[in-house]
Amino acid sequence: MSDNQESTDTEDTTASGSATLPPPPLRPPCERLSCHKSSVCSRSYFVVVMVFFHVYIINVIALLFYVHYNSGQEDATRSRDAPSSDQQRPAESRRPPSKAEFLRDVSLARIEGIRVGHVQKVSLVPDKVHEMRTLSLKPLLFEIPGFLSEDECRVVMQLAQLKGLMESQLMVQDGQEELAKELNLSPEEIFNLLDINQDGQLQLHEILTHSRVRDGIWLTPENLREIYAGLKADKDGNGLLSLEEFRLLSSDAFQRFLLQRGVKRSQLVRNSRHTWLYQGKGAHQVLQDIKARVTRLTRLPPSLVDLSEPLQVVRYEEGGHYHAHHDSGPVYPETACTHTRLAANTSTPFETSCRYITVLFYLNSVEGGGETAFPVADNRTYDEVSLIQNDVDLLDTRRNCDKSNLRVKPTKGTAVFWYNYLSDGRGWVGEQDEYALHGGCVVTHGTKWVANKWINIDPDYQRQARYQQLVSQQAEDEDDEGLTLNPDTQNSDIHQDL
Repeated sequence: MSDNQESTDTEDTTASGSATLPPPPLRPPCERLSCHKSSVCSRSYFVVVMVFFHVYIINVIALLFYVHYNSGQEDATRSRDAPSSDQQRPAESRRPPSKAEFLRDVSLARIEGIRVGHVQKVSLVPDKVHEMRTLSLKPLLFEIPGFLSEDECRVVMQLAQLKGLMESQLMVQDGQEELAKELNLSPEEIFNLLDINQDGQLQLHEILTHSRVRDGIWLTPENLREIYAGLKADKDGNGLLSLEEFRLLSSDAFQRFLLQRGVKRSQLVRNSRHTWLYQGKGAHQVLQDIKARVTRLTRLPPSLVDLSEPLQVVRYEEGGHYHAHHDSGPVYPETACTHTRLAANTSTPFETSCRYITVLFYLNSVEGGGETAFPVADNRTYDEVSLIQNDVDLLDTRRNCDKSNLRVKPTKGTAVFWYNYLSDGRGWVGEQDEYALHGGCVVTHGTKWVANKWINIDPDYQRQARYQQLVSQQAEDEDDEGLTLNPDTQNSDIHQDL
C-alpha cells in the first residue's frame, strides 16, 4: 500500500474516534487554479489560434486556385471564340495591326526636361555627341546646337528653291459663309460661340480672336474700332457688341469691309513663303538623314515618323512674321485629325492638325529679329482672355515680341523641339499643351530660313491604329503590283498649314 493510502486510512481512523469536524472552507477559484493548470490553459489557447491560422491560410490558397482556374477558363474561351486571321471580319470590327498593338505595349517616349537649363548628352550621328538643353518645362522645350551641318542647311535651302516656294497664306480666305450655312448656325448660336466669358457682350479680344482664325487677317484693336465705325456696328459707342447689334451684321461683313479697304501683307496672320520636301525612298540623302536623326532624337517608332508630314521649308523676307499660334488644335469628339481622316468612322465637320512634336531647324543665322517667341512659356497659369489686355496683345509678334516670356535666337544649324500635347498618363497622347503657343518675330534685317518637321499622332489611339492598318494594306497591295510605296506620298495632300 502506498504512503498516500496509509495517510488516508489514518485520517479516517482518527476521524471516527473523535468529534466530527466541519469541512474545510472552499478556496476561491483563483486559488484553486494551480500553476500547472495555467500552463495547460495557455497551451489550449495557442492550439486554438494555430487552428484558426491554418484555416485562414488554406482559404487564401483555395481562393488563389479559384481565381487562377477561372482566368484560365476565360482566356481559353476567348481564344476559342476569337476569329482566326483567315476568317472574314467586317471592317469596323477588325483589330488594329500588330504595329499599332506594339505602340500600345511600348509607350510613346517622352524626354524629361528635369529643370530649365539642364543639359543632356544625346548621340544622333556616329562619332559625335550633341548637347540638348532644356529651355522650358511648360511647354517641354529643348534646344540642340549643331543639329544640322552647314552643308545640310545649304542643301535644304537649295532643294526648296529648286522646287519653288508658294505664299504661306492667301490674302483673305473664302468659304467661311458656306461653312456657317452648312452647320446651320443661328446668329444667337454664333454669338454664344464667340462670347468666351459668356457675359452677353462681345469684347474686342473676343472679336479679334474670331476674325484672325476665320479671315486670316491680323486685326489690332485700333483696326477693329475702325471697322465698327465704318459698318456703324457699335450703335452705343461703348466698344462692345450686344446680341442686338451683332444680329444686324452679316456673317461676312468684316470680310467685305476689308476687301473694299484693302489688306496689306503685314496685316496677315503670317507673311512668308514655303514649300514641302518629301523624305521617303528616293529622296535626297540629306533629307533622309534628317528624318533618321529626328527619329533618334524623339525616340519614337520609325513608323510614326515615316507616316508624318514631309519637311516644310519656310522663308521670311525682311518684314516677314508669324503671329503666335499653336501647331496643333485641341481634339474634341466632333473633331478629326487631318492625317487620319481616312480612318475616321464617321464624317466630322471639323479637322485639325494633330502634331505631337514640332522640330524646328534654323537654316541660317538672321541679321536682325526673327526670334521664335513663346509668350506664355513657364507661366504659372494660362488664360486665353489675358493674352490681350489694355491694347497689349501678346499674340502680336510684330509689336510685342519683346514681351514674350521666352525668345530663341535663330542660329544656323540649331534645332529646337517641343511637345504640343501632354501625356495621357498611359503612354499615349493627352490634352493639348496650351503653353506651346509660339510665333515668329518680325524679321528686321536680312532673310530667315527655317524648316519644320512635325510628328503626327492622333490622340485617339483606335483611329491612329486604323490609319496605320490602311497604310499597311495599301503598301501590301502596291507590293503585289510590283510598285514601291513612298510613305511621304500618303501625306502629300493632307498636311495643313496653321
